[in-house]
Amino acid sequence: MTDAARTTTAPLAEPAARPRTVALRPFGLDGARTGPISAVTGILLIAVWFLVSHYRLVTPLFLPAPGEVVAQFLAILEDGYAGATLGEHVSASLLRILAAALIAASLGIPLGLAMGLNRWAKGVLDTPIEFYWPLPPLAYLPLMIIWLGIGEVSKIALLTLAMFAPICLSAQAGVRSLPIERVNAALSLGATRWQLFRAIVLPSALPEILTGLRIAIGVGWSTLVAAELIAATRGIGFMIMSASHFLATDVVFVGIGIIAAWAFAFSYGMRLLESWLVPWKGKT
Repeated sequence: MTDAARTTTAPLAEPAARPRTVALRPFGLDGARTGPISAVTGILLIAVWFLVSHYRLVTPLFLPAPGEVVAQFLAILEDGYAGATLGEHVSASLLRILAAALIAASLGIPLGLAMGLNRWAKGVLDTPIEFYWPLPPLAYLPLMIIWLGIGEVSKIALLTLAMFAPICLSAQAGVRSLPIERVNAALSLGATRWQLFRAIVLPSALPEILTGLRIAIGVGWSTLVAAELIAATRGIGFMIMSASHFLATDVVFVGIGIIAAWAFAFSYGMRLLESWLVPWKGKT
């Protein structure tokens, strides 16, 4: 038998398949901008408001036209309202909101961190916070008047109570969401308790704390009208309630617009603070 006969024909090798490139689909927002959508939505709402008021689909007493609201705002800006300038009303409300936010944050953040780290702190504080947190501020407004009188203390105390719970619970949630692997890794490298808290616990809880602050400030602005029911003579909430007694709906809309503008400014400022303090949020 010849060598050619002995040689078996080897099968031809198939060409290697080319790798397929798969485009990753975005999940959720994935960094997409929503500003233009929000701007268009706001313009559409104002347009609907203008059309409804222009064709008198709603009585002007209940829904004044946008032009009337702007004219009333300029009048209040020039002449003031209820014996005070617009700047005095705004500064009075800002002082109350900022004082309450400072007190609520200085108490809520440490107590929330303690509740996340210590079972005794959580056991003692969880019940009273969960008891009063669902209550609307108007429910304990009479108690604030009875206990603290009708001065500034009762107003700031009411706002503080409304803002304290979301800050405290957010700080606790931030600690409890900390992966135990990070803690074990730090302890295995010889970290002390203080180093563990400063380098691991606090940075991990900071995004939740800042979110809680944003929510708390929003709750504070929504509680402002109730707080300024307590014998106030200055403030945006006082201006709204005073105007409602005289059916001055355009003044009510001016007050609502001012509160919305300041609340948006505070929320935007907190977003900027988040991007500076926790740039990794949403990227891990």
